[in-house]
Amino acid sequence: MSDSTLKDQHSIVLIIRNFLQQRLDAKLEKLLPDDSKRIELAAQFEPETWLQDAAHRVTQIHAVTHSLKPIHPDAKGTNLYRPPRMLAQGSWVGTHCLGDKFEMDVVGNAAALDVYKFLKLSHNGRTFLDLSMSCDETFLKALSANQTRAREWAVAFAGLASSRAMVSSHTYAKQLYWLLDGEDYSAHEASSFHLLAPLYPSSLIQFVYQQIEDDRFSDEAKAARSARKNHTYHPRSVREYPNLAIQKLGGTKPQNISQLNSERRGNNYLLASVPPIWKATTVKPLLRTDSLFKVWGRRKNVTQSVGGLRRFLETDPATNAETRQRVRAFVGTLVDELIQFQAELLTLEPGWSQSEACKLPLAQRLWVDPFDLASSSASVDIEWEIAGDFGRWVNARLRNPLAVGDREFAEWRKLAYEQLQDLARGHHAK
Repeated sequence: MSDSTLKDQHSIVLIIRNFLQQRLDAKLEKLLPDDSKRIELAAQFEPETWLQDAAHRVTQIHAVTHSLKPIHPDAKGTNLYRPPRMLAQGSWVGTHCLGDKFEMDVVGNAAALDVYKFLKLSHNGRTFLDLSMSCDETFLKALSANQTRAREWAVAFAGLASSRAMVSSHTYAKQLYWLLDGEDYSAHEASSFHLLAPLYPSSLIQFVYQQIEDDRFSDEAKAARSARKNHTYHPRSVREYPNLAIQKLGGTKPQNISQLNSERRGNNYLLASVPPIWKATTVKPLLRTDSLFKVWGRRKNVTQSVGGLRRFLETDPATNAETRQRVRAFVGTLVDELIQFQAELLTLEPGWSQSEACKLPLAQRLWVDPFDLASSSASVDIEWEIAGDFGRWVNARLRNPLAVGDREFAEWRKLAYEQLQDLARGHHAK
C-alpha cells in the first residue's frame, strides 16, 4: 500500500472518529459525571459498534429528490430519488436546472438521520455515500480491518439512494388528470388522460430557499442594499422578493417531513404567483412646463442613470467595444425610463394636452397625448423630434464637467431614435 493511500485511509479514520466523538460528547453533556450510562454510551460510539448499527438502521431512511410527505404528512406512497442529470432537460424551470449542484434529501425514521449525516461526510471532495456506492478500497479499509464486514456495510450504506419498492400512490396523495395533446384524444374519454401524481421537488425547494436566504440576509446582500441607499456602487445586484410567504411543514417536528425540511426549520418560501399591481404615484398632466424632460429628468431612476453615465465617462475610458457597450446600456436604460414615463401619461384621459395651460412642443404633445394625432402629425416625425430633445437633455446633464458637443448629441439621438422607432412599430403592428 502506497504512502498516499495510507494517508488517505488514516484521514478517513480521523473523520469518522471526530464525527462519533462529537455526537457522543453531545449526549454526555446531558448526564451527570457519575451517571452509569456514560460507560454504556461510550461503548455504543465505538467505531465498529456504531457502524454495525448504522448499517442496520440505514434501511429506515431513503434518499429522495422528490418527496410525498409535504403534499400530505400521512401519505404513505413512493418518494423518488432522481438526480437532475436523470431528468428531461427542458426550457422550463425545474429540478433538472440544478445540474450537479443539488442537495439530496432524506425521508424516513427521524431517529436514523444521524446515519445520513455520517454519509454526508466527505474526503477529497467525495461524500461517504459516493465512496460506499463505488466500494472504494481505501474507504473500506478505513471502515474496518475485516474487509468482508466493511463491504457489507458499504453496500448497506449505498442502498440509501437505491429504489426499494414498486412505485405507488396513496389515498392522501394529490392526483390530477392531464389531457393528452393531439387530435386523437377527446376530453370525453378516460384513455385520453394521463393520471399525474405530483411530488414535492425537495432538492429544488432547498436551492430556492438558500438563494432567497442569501439575497435577504447575507453580508454581501446587506452591503449591496446599503450601497443602493447611499447611491454608491456595489458589484452585487440587489434582489427583492415582494409578497413573500412562508409555508410551515411539520409543525413542531419538521424532521418528520424530511431532513432538508428540518434544516430549514420547516420554512418553505412561496413566491407571489399573482399579476403585479401598479403602485405609481398619481399621474398628472404636464401643464405649465415647456418640456416633458424637465419633469421626467427629476425622477429618481433617471437621475441615477444619467449620474452613472457621467461618472463612467469621467474616468476617460478606452475607446473600444466594451466602452461602447457600457455607454449604450446607460442610454438604453434612460430611454426605457422615458418610454415608461410616456406609458404613464397615456393612461390619462385623452385630450388633456389641448388645454391652454399645456406649453409642450407639438411633437412632445402628440407623443404623450395622441388625441389629435391624425390631423397634427402629417409633417412631424414624432420619434425623431423626441430623440433630438433627448439628445440635447443628455448633453446638458453631461456638459459640466465633460466637453460634449454635436458628435455626442448625434449619438444619443441615434440610440434613442432606434428604440423609439421599435416601440412605434410595435404599436402599429397591434
